[in-house]
Amino acid sequence: MNKLVITALLTLQMLASNLSSADEAQTMPLLPDSPMTKEIPTTEKEFANAINNFTKEEIIAQLGEPAKAEDVKLKDSGKIVASIWYYHNINTAPDGSYYPTTELDFIEGKVVQVVYMNNDGSEPQETDKNLEPPVLEPAL
Repeated sequence: MNKLVITALLTLQMLASNLSSADEAQTMPLLPDSPMTKEIPTTEKEFANAINNFTKEEIIAQLGEPAKAEDVKLKDSGKIVASIWYYHNINTAPDGSYYPTTELDFIEGKVVQVVYMNNDGSEPQETDKNLEPPVLEPAL
């Protein structure tokens, strides 16, 4: 896993842990008969919008164990700060075809990011090393 992904996950964890109790009090709980509590959708957009309302246990109950799972741990304490799960052929693209791999990134037991991949997720994809980095304009 590259350092950028780990940094992003740790940043999201810090932001999530800094929520005030006032912010949490304004969060509406899911109603028991809410469709999101019943079944995880499989279409791309609906899945991405709904999956963070499910716990890891609920996801496993509906989708089964992930094909691959990785934990991101702090070096000094070994504490798990994030998890990455990979599923195969569970989500459909707008044209009805299946994405080969869906990656779910968890922080504190909740999905914080969904990535659809057109590969099996086993190896990092090769990049063109001859590309020039973009030229960034200075901020005004």
